[in-house]
Amino acid sequence: MNQALEMNPNRVVAYLGKPAGELTKADIVKYIKENGIRMVNFMYPAGDGRLKTLNFVINNAAYLDAILTCGERVDGSSLFPFIEAGSSDLYVIPRFRTAFLDPFAEIPTLSMLCSFFNKDGEPLESSPEHTLRKACRAFHEVTGMEFQAMGELEYYVIAPDSGMFPATDQKGYHESAPYAKFNDFRTQCMAYIAQAGGQIKYGHSEVGNFTIDGLIYEQNEIEFLPVNAEEAADQLMIAKWIIRNLAYKLGYDITFAPKITTGKAGSGLHIHMRIVKDGQNQMLDGGVLSATARKAIAGMMELAPSITAFGNTNPTSYFRLVPHQEAPTNICWGDRNRSVLVRVPLGWAAKTDMCMTANPLESESHYDTSQKQTVEMRSPDGSADLYQLIAGLAVACRYGFELDNALDIAEKTYVNVNIHQKENADKLKDLAQLPDSCYASAACLEKQRDIFEKHHVFSPAMIDGIIKKLRSYGDQTLRADIDGNQEEMLALVRRYFHCG
Repeated sequence: MNQALEMNPNRVVAYLGKPAGELTKADIVKYIKENGIRMVNFMYPAGDGRLKTLNFVINNAAYLDAILTCGERVDGSSLFPFIEAGSSDLYVIPRFRTAFLDPFAEIPTLSMLCSFFNKDGEPLESSPEHTLRKACRAFHEVTGMEFQAMGELEYYVIAPDSGMFPATDQKGYHESAPYAKFNDFRTQCMAYIAQAGGQIKYGHSEVGNFTIDGLIYEQNEIEFLPVNAEEAADQLMIAKWIIRNLAYKLGYDITFAPKITTGKAGSGLHIHMRIVKDGQNQMLDGGVLSATARKAIAGMMELAPSITAFGNTNPTSYFRLVPHQEAPTNICWGDRNRSVLVRVPLGWAAKTDMCMTANPLESESHYDTSQKQTVEMRSPDGSADLYQLIAGLAVACRYGFELDNALDIAEKTYVNVNIHQKENADKLKDLAQLPDSCYASAACLEKQRDIFEKHHVFSPAMIDGIIKKLRSYGDQTLRADIDGNQEEMLALVRRYFHCG
């Protein structure tokens, strides 16, 4: 049996015995008929970064065929700010590979993510999902390789504090029950996400935990496996939807916000990337970071200031991106170094079989650990538009291959020290800074927009809309204006508590 199908938790894939990417309309109809499905949901990301839902009751076989084939008409002006009410109609067409059984519906329901099409039946140029598709296509056309990604989804769970087995403040990393209170909630979320097709690597409690006004705030993380970048964004969208719905069902509150109070760990959305050719990871060469990886990193170094326009989209983002904390502020990269913007994680490059050492009864495995190597962008947070963010990273990595001096850029921006320690102040002075506000981020995007619009990836209308929104916050001096003002900070947090 295909190893991708064996033990697969996605019920649609397991029942049909086919990988999700091979599902057809006939497969969807078969699953619906043979599993008593009574409703179909179309889901799609809108301009606010959230999934929207359109419900269909299955009237008969002919109607089911019609909605799966033709999709439905929706009001685009209510979904995207760049669409005028006078010409607002859009089509939404389901993508069969995204089908999953809704874990929350009382009536058996099959849900699918959709793509947007305009009045002429063409993909909507400014839709986030199509922008990512164009970015991946351009990456392949320029490099001949595939761009893959995965996310680390951090969030806080908030619930009444019982006072029993209190966690140690800001020491929650990988904590076990009973000191970590929401491990069961996280593992149930993981089970539902996996059933919906999410390729999960692992989950754990994170650093952040504290108690305020009788409420416990506990930070958690669910990390995914690298997949095609389009699938990576889809999986993160569905995961956020599942986490929020299960929290609502259990009476918890959830936030993916980048910063929810001062002096406590903020939540990021780190994105790992790898570049693949003919099924082989290209990030290593002879056990060291390859020229391919360093070119991609160079592109990210060059476009890092404007990537914040996609990955750090409200004023609270820039209260997380402050000096002397784990979130980055300087444009640099390094190995196993959490003070940098782009980190090269520990990658199983050692030539030892650790499994055999830990388990003397095992024989040597000869496992190809080079497949595991990724690079990690650490600036984004939960306010990101997932499709725009990953598209922006695909553009940046592609751009590295278009630069004649990419390897020189990579060499000049590499650091192998903690840049926030006093003894490394001279190195810190030589590094460029990330923007300190939405307004500054908009200026960076305006300056570099031609690179994102190249190959017709980001539409000018989309870039215009992003810049307009970022500038509308007027937060040029906000960090300095409310520095030390806890009341103002908490008011800001409440305003953007449910971002993304």
